Order: sequence, then structure tokens, then C-alpha cells
Amino acid sequence: MEIISKNRWVAPMLSVLLVCIVGVNVVQATGKWNEASESKQMTELASSAHNSPSLPQEQRRMMEDGTSLSSDTSGQSVTWTNALPAKNWLLTAQEEREQQKAAAKQKAQAIAEAKAKKEAALKLAKMEHAKAAAAMSTPPQKLYFTRTKLLNQEDAKLATWSYSVSDKELHLLQKIVMAEAEGEPYKGKVAVANVVLNRLRSANFPDTIYKVIYQKSQFSPVANGRLKRVTPNEDSIKAVNAALNGQKEVSDDTYYFLSLTLADDLTVARTKKEVKTIGHHTFYK
Repeated sequence: MEIISKNRWVAPMLSVLLVCIVGVNVVQATGKWNEASESKQMTELASSAHNSPSLPQEQRRMMEDGTSLSSDTSGQSVTWTNALPAKNWLLTAQEEREQQKAAAKQKAQAIAEAKAKKEAALKLAKMEHAKAAAAMSTPPQKLYFTRTKLLNQEDAKLATWSYSVSDKELHLLQKIVMAEAEGEPYKGKVAVANVVLNRLRSANFPDTIYKVIYQKSQFSPVANGRLKRVTPNEDSIKAVNAALNGQKEVSDDTYYFLSLTLADDLTVARTKKEVKTIGHHTFYK
């Protein structure tokens, strides 16, 4: 009894020791079972990946290597999101529509502006034409010259001298054009008026329209009396108005003309320089 009383603490210690030993064995057995289960699962997955050609190569490799697929799945999700971002795609499509609308608007505006410019140009051209037509129908009362040419009315400020045209001289100029070029083209009539005005400007000829026309042996209708008999027609009047307003069918240094088939004296043709031929008249300087 005394021995048992002294060693009573031995039994509890043995019980604790026994429990610890049993617990360690249970833990080790459980770990081995888990490892075996996980190893079996990975083996089955690897075998499945190897036998499934439809899986991506990277996934098969990771499954065969035992690497976790969670990170790869996350990477695929990110890659898909970056490749086809629905929100960004919608924004891009909307931006493209806005750009197309803006381009269409700019194109329509450009077309409208071009049309407006064209209409304005046509309107201006019509106004200029009407102005020119009005000027041609109305003879100026004053002519403006430099030493070498007759000026348009718009260039009057450049003139070195001017000449006032009386109604009597205007009518006389219309008659000489009619008498000399009745059967000639309109441009030929303007050219005859040009010759008279060129002589008026030149210091080598008389200084009035009347004296230029009636200068001895210069215009055959004066000598044969035709000048007195003719009445200017519309074409002759229009041609004179055009010449007085600055239209020129021959240059400012052209002082002679004649019909080579009708002229009795061909001195001008032999001694002067030919400028051009209009109708039956040849013009010289």
C-alpha cells in the first residue's frame, strides 16, 4: 500500500503519454490520406488534360504539372476583357457615328458654301454683263487718251488728255462706219471705228473727229458722196458705241484699212505693215 501510495502519479502520466502517441499516429495517417487523395486527383486531371486535345496547351501543361488553374483562369478573364471590352466597344462605335455625322455636316456645309459662291459669281457676272451691255448701248460724252492708246472709261484717271464728243460728231462717226463697212462683220465695223479714233489720238492726223473723217483722200465714201446718203443701222450704231467705250478689234497703232479687191490705190498695202484681216478689209499700221 505504501508503494502504491508513493507511485500514484505514474498512472496519469502513462495515460497522457498514451493519448499523445495515439494522436500523433492519427494526424500522420490523416496527412498521408490527404496527400494520396490530392495526388490521385491531380493524376486524374493530368490524364484528362493529356487525353483532351480541345483544351489549350497552357492549361494542359499546368494541369500536368500540377499548377493551379485559378491564376490561368484569371489571366484568361483579363485577356478576354482587354480583347473585347464591351463598354469601350460601345464608346468607339458611338465616337465613329459622331465623326461620321460631323464629316457629313462639314461636307454639306462645304457644298452649300460652294453653291453660294457659284451663285454669287453668276450674279456678279450677270451684273457685269448688264453693265457692259448698258455701256455699249450708251456712247460716252468724253474720251480719254494717253499718248499711245484710247482708255476705257474706268481708266480715265490715267489719261493725259481727253476729248469731248458732240452729238454731231457721234452721228458722223456712225455714218462713216456704215458707209465703209455696211456688209462687213460686226468686228469689222468696230475695227473701222477704231481706226478713226486711233487717228484722232495720233499727232500725225487731225485733232477732231470731223477733220479726221473729212481729211482729203482718206475715206472713199467722202469722195464719192456715199457718206451723205447712208443712214446708220443698228449694227453700226452698236459698233461705234463699243469702240467709244474701249472695245478694240485692232491695236492702237492701226491707222489704215482697205479692200484689196475694190481699192484703186494699193499704196497702203505696199508700204504699211499688215495687222489683220476682218471680212473684206485688211488693216495696217
